[in-house]
Amino acid sequence: MAIVGKKFPSVSIDAMSDMGDDLKINVFEEAVNKNSKVLLFWYPKDFTFVCPTELHAFQAALPEFEKRNTIVIGASCDTNEVHFAWLNTPKDNGGIEGVTYPILADTHRQLSGILDILDQEVNYDEEGNESFSGSNVSFRATYLIDETGKVFHESVNDMPLGRNVKEYLRLIDAYAHVQKHGEVCPANWEEGKEAMNANRTGVAEYLAAN
Repeated sequence: MAIVGKKFPSVSIDAMSDMGDDLKINVFEEAVNKNSKVLLFWYPKDFTFVCPTELHAFQAALPEFEKRNTIVIGASCDTNEVHFAWLNTPKDNGGIEGVTYPILADTHRQLSGILDILDQEVNYDEEGNESFSGSNVSFRATYLIDETGKVFHESVNDMPLGRNVKEYLRLIDAYAHVQKHGEVCPANWEEGKEAMNANRTGVAEYLAAN
């Protein structure tokens, strides 16, 4: 269920801070009330393998997101207690000690269910009895949300595929350019490169120059 161009669901979810504080976070309200963009990234499980590399990569890029007035929030279906244990596990032991952004604990699958990003399939036998298959944890879904709460990017990776954090910075730069200048950003656009007007003349001039 794609939600690009739509408002992000306004749902309050349990979360854990790096200091061990139990929080309630509504991602939509974070964007609107703080007049900020939000990057929300989901990962399958705490204490796994690709996941800590991603959480540390987002942490390393946190100053760049802050420069772009963008709040970073992680999320999985683990409990706050498991999040806290992982936050207190050293990096050299597979932990995420040093991560400072909050992490949603969507234990009841409330938000991930609305977003339809769970690895779960409903099956029915010949008598119509229902059964489920899959891990029932989230795929690596990522959402970029603007200051009005509108989603301007979403993507979903399968479990083994880690994300490229730089691409989200590029997308935020591109969207900010669109917001500020009203131009559109062509393929492989990066900050400082030429954008174009969204009309036939604009694309013709851009293609001729590139």
